[in-house]
Formats: sequence, structure tokens, C-alpha cells
Amino acid sequence: MAGGRGERLYPLTKNRAKPAVSFGGSYRVIDFTLSNCLISGIKSIYLLTQYSSMTLDRHIHLAWSFFNRELGEFLDSVPPQHLIANKWYEGTADSVYQNIRLLEEHRPELVLILSGDHVYKMDYGQMVAFHLQRKANLTVATVDMPIEQSDRFGVLQMDDQHRLVGFEEKPARGKPHPKDPGKILINMGVYVFDTVTLVKELIEDYKQDSTHDFGRDIIPEMIRKGMQVYGYEFVDENRKESKYWRDIGDLDSFYDANMDLIQVSPIFNLYDQEWPIHTYRQPGPPAKTVFDVPGRRGEAINSLLSTGVIVSGSLVERSILSSHVFVGDFCHIADSILMPNTEVGEGCKIHRAIIDEGVTIPPGVEIGVNPEEDAKRFTISKGGVIVVPSGFAF
Repeated sequence: MAGGRGERLYPLTKNRAKPAVSFGGSYRVIDFTLSNCLISGIKSIYLLTQYSSMTLDRHIHLAWSFFNRELGEFLDSVPPQHLIANKWYEGTADSVYQNIRLLEEHRPELVLILSGDHVYKMDYGQMVAFHLQRKANLTVATVDMPIEQSDRFGVLQMDDQHRLVGFEEKPARGKPHPKDPGKILINMGVYVFDTVTLVKELIEDYKQDSTHDFGRDIIPEMIRKGMQVYGYEFVDENRKESKYWRDIGDLDSFYDANMDLIQVSPIFNLYDQEWPIHTYRQPGPPAKTVFDVPGRRGEAINSLLSTGVIVSGSLVERSILSSHVFVGDFCHIADSILMPNTEVGEGCKIHRAIIDEGVTIPPGVEIGVNPEEDAKRFTISKGGVIVVPSGFAF
């Protein structure tokens, strides 16, 4: 499911689909879910798109066009077809319902449904094996989160046999984890359905006055009817002390997830050769720092520099510079994300900011230095991160 408008990520989603937003210097958000599929051996994939789908389709064409149809492999983008209903997708369940014909065409035994806007590493094969072992109608992937974040997620209640016995969508304070009162079990947006059950529940839901959403409608109704609905506790292939799953639904969570990557020992490991994240990398030379001003050298400390980056006589600290970013002399960039093809003129100061794709910042501009001036020009997140959108004219 990759059709979300991503309103809480605006203005980063002004001109592109949320899953197509640049992440981590070299990637797009969708790459993490698709890489999980690839490593899990899942190569029959429909990508349900909707909002500003051209940007996502372009990336899929560039990065993911290696599937072999002769071997039954495919990755196809499917915008709303308006065949069953003459309308746009109205919810996560509705997006699948409007494409029931694809299930009729392929007749799979099971259907794996994924959200295209989360960052994590997961072997879906283990979850499928759990689903088959329990003879479940539906299996929902769960991960624990601090109880204070209840109002951000769907909160699950699970018995000793891993059967789901309750579900609340974004409660003020969810029911605590049975083994840890300070945490909750949340819905990851990863589902394994028995296909017959999925089709039946989607048809029934379509007849109801509902939001046609898996979290708000389908799952609670299946639990209420006493169906075989189980929770699968997330097994993290990131191999760190704590489980890593990030919903980057708003500007602050997006910023924080990026900043995770620049730690001395990154929370999310991009360097694991056993779990590579596949993407398209724009051709270009290696990144470089330039010492071309007497007494001034280009430095990048605790930062990620992508293909084609040039840092000329400036200091970059705790930041992510995406592909083909140019930083002129005498700049100071700190705690910031510069997206692909941005250019920073001489003498600029950029602190705790996100500079969107293709922005050219004139010499001497300061961002993140004077909050009052920034508020007049830019979007500022609740956490104080300044966002300069694509196409901004200084």
C-alpha cells in the first residue's frame, strides 16, 4: 500500500508520494519494505499507488525493474482502476477491495499486505510460517512501543497463545503489554491473510458504513466475531539490542529516523552485507571534501555523504548530504538533511533543517539561526525542525 498523501509530512510530500520521499541520503522510503520482500523471497508484488504516483513510478522503474516475468516475478504499480467503484481509494482496506480482481486472477493461498512508508528489517517468511502453523485467518505483526505513544498507533491486546483479543485505534492510553506495563503492543501494518477470508471480509466491510480501513474496521470486526486472528511478535533482522521499526508519518519522526543513521554506532544498520537495502543510485563520482581556501578545509564529521557530494571549504556536522549536493566555501551545516541536487552558496549557516530536493540556497543565507525569521518563511515542525520545500524562491 503506497498511495497515502502523507499530509503530516507536508511540504516534503507536496510534489511526491510519501513512499518516494528521499531518506538516508541514498534511498527512498519504499526501498526498505521492498528490500524486505526481496530478501524474504517474495517476488510477486502489486504496488497500490494513488497520490502523485508518477514520482514513485519513476523510482520503481529506475531501481526495481529487474524482476523476471518468465519466472513469475513482477512488481507492478496499480493506481485506482475505477472498475468496482468509480472513486479514489478511501482507506487501506478499500484499496485492496478495489483490486479484488487481481486476487481472482492469481488465486494465491495467502496474501501479504504491507505499508510502504515504514523503515525496518523483517523476514516475512517467518511470519508466514507462524500464520500457517496457527491455521490463522489473519496474522498481524506487532512490536512494543512506549505506552506514552498510544495515541499514535493501533494498540493490540494478545493472550498467552498469541491470539488477539482486543484492538484500539490510537487510544489516549492503550492497554499495557502483558510482560511490561510501560509498553504497548502496536499494529505494524503488516498482515498475512488467508485469501478466502480476506475477500469475504472486504466484501462485507464494503457494504457497511465504515472508514474501510484494516486497523479501524477489518481487524476489530474479525476479533469481535471470534475468528482466528493472531499477533506475530516482530523478529528484528537489524540485530541490535532493541527492536527497530519506525513509522515516519510526520516531520519530526522522519527527521529523527534520519538522525538515527549518523550515530557513531547507528541504531539502524545500513552496512549489513547480509541485509542490503536496494535502491537506484544516480550515477556520479565519489563524494569529496575540498581544501581550496587558505586556512579553510572541507570537513564532514559524523555525517553521511552520498554520491557526487562536494563539500568545499566548509564544516558539516551530524548531517546527511544526499546525492549531488554541493556546499560552497565558508558554510556551517549542522544537524540537517540536504536532499538530492541541493546547492548551498558561500557563507550559509544551516542548523537543524531539512532542505528538500533541488533547492538552491543563495550565499549568506541563515536557516535555523533566527527562529522568528524562519517562521515567516518556512514550515517548522512541532519539534523545531525547519523545512525548506522544493521550488522555494529566496
